Amino acid sequence: MTFQRKLGGLIFKQSGLKSSISKSPFPGLLNFARCMSSSKLFIGGLSYSTDDQSLKEAFNSFGNVVEARVIADRDTGRSRGFGFVNFDNEDSACAALSSMDGQVLDGRNIRVSHANDRPSGGFRGGFGGGGSYSG
Repeated sequence: MTFQRKLGGLIFKQSGLKSSISKSPFPGLLNFARCMSSSKLFIGGLSYSTDDQSLKEAFNSFGNVVEARVIADRDTGRSRGFGFVNFDNEDSACAALSSMDGQVLDGRNIRVSHANDRPSGGFRGGFGGGGSYSG
């Protein structure tokens, strides 16, 4: 497997594919392909003054926003600088992604991408749990 990665990387470098992909005349093509699978967007780089309502208003022009939520710190209640916007259909989410990514909202350039679903099962990493010791 490692050999295949090294060989693939070598071919990739020598063929010049890397530079031609990054200079593609269709930079949003990859995001467009992702658009067809999700109506939930991740919004990063939010101002600490952005709240749920202002986030919803910013994205409402692209379609029906089912939910707009700014994630807050559990202890302080202060915004963590990111949130999620859920649309009722994939087309609206795709339009919002392509139009709003990199735009200014409340004085900050925001990053918009498709949200990744959290894995189920409750594992949060760290130490503790899972093993037992009987001696």
